[in-house]
Amino acid sequence: MSLKVKDYMTRDVITVSPKRTVGDVIRLIENTGHDGFPVVDEMGKVVGYVSSRDLLRKPSNMIIEDIMSTKLYVAREYMDLRDAARVMFRTGHSKLPVVDESGKLLGIITNADVIRSQIERADPKKVEKLRKTIEKVHGVKVNVSRGVIDVERMIPTQTRIFADELKGRIYELKKGLAEPLIVIRKGGRLFLIDGHHRAVAAKRAGVKRLEAYILDVPDTIELGIERLVKKKGIKSVDDVEVIEDVPHPLVEITFRNMTH
Repeated sequence: MSLKVKDYMTRDVITVSPKRTVGDVIRLIENTGHDGFPVVDEMGKVVGYVSSRDLLRKPSNMIIEDIMSTKLYVAREYMDLRDAARVMFRTGHSKLPVVDESGKLLGIITNADVIRSQIERADPKKVEKLRKTIEKVHGVKVNVSRGVIDVERMIPTQTRIFADELKGRIYELKKGLAEPLIVIRKGGRLFLIDGHHRAVAAKRAGVKRLEAYILDVPDTIELGIERLVKKKGIKSVDDVEVIEDVPHPLVEITFRNMTH
C-alpha cells in the first residue's frame, strides 16, 4: 500500500473568492497565519492561488482576480504522495491544491504533510493489519474511516508514557506535524490503541480534538483491551503515568549510538 495524497491532505481548506480585495486577504492572513489561499469560484472550482507575495505593494481595494496566479500546479487525491512531493520540490511550491476531474477543490497537501508522512507510525498499513487481525480473531466485519476524535472521550490502553517523547509530541502538535491516532470505536466507547504520547500532549497543550483512524467494531464481541482497561482502572488520558527519569527507548538507543 503506497501512501496517497488523500491519506494526508487537509480537507477543510480556507479559500477566497476572486471578487475579494487585497485588504480582505491581508486580514485573513493576519487572522489565520497562512501565507496564501486557493481562489475558488461560486461553483467550488479552483481558478487561481493568491500568496502573500502577490499582495506586496498592491492597493488594498484591488480585486484578487486581477493579481492571483492562474498557472497552477495541482494534485489529485489518488496520486502517490511521493509524486506530489516531487512536484512541490521541483517547482518550489510548499503546498498544492487537490482537485477532482472538474477542477473542484477537494483539499490541500503541504510540505508539512509530506514530512508528517515520513515520521508517522500510524500509517494505513498498520491500520489495515490491525483490522485484519480483529476480523480474523473475532470473525466480524471491521469498518475503517478517518475522522476527528475528542481527546477527553478516549480511553487509553497504555498506562505509561515517557516524558522526553512527550516533549517531542507537544512540539509536533504546535508545528502541525502530529500523525493520526488509531482508535477502536465500540458501543459508543473510544479505545485509544496507538498514539498515547500524542493524546497526552494534546491534553497538556489544550488541543481538544485529534485526527484518527477509526476502526468500528461490533458491540457483540469482547476485546482483550476491554479487560485490560477494566483491570487497570483506566478511564481517561489523565490516568496515563508520565515517566520522568527514564528515557524513551528510541532516545536511549540514539544516544548510545552517538557515543561510540
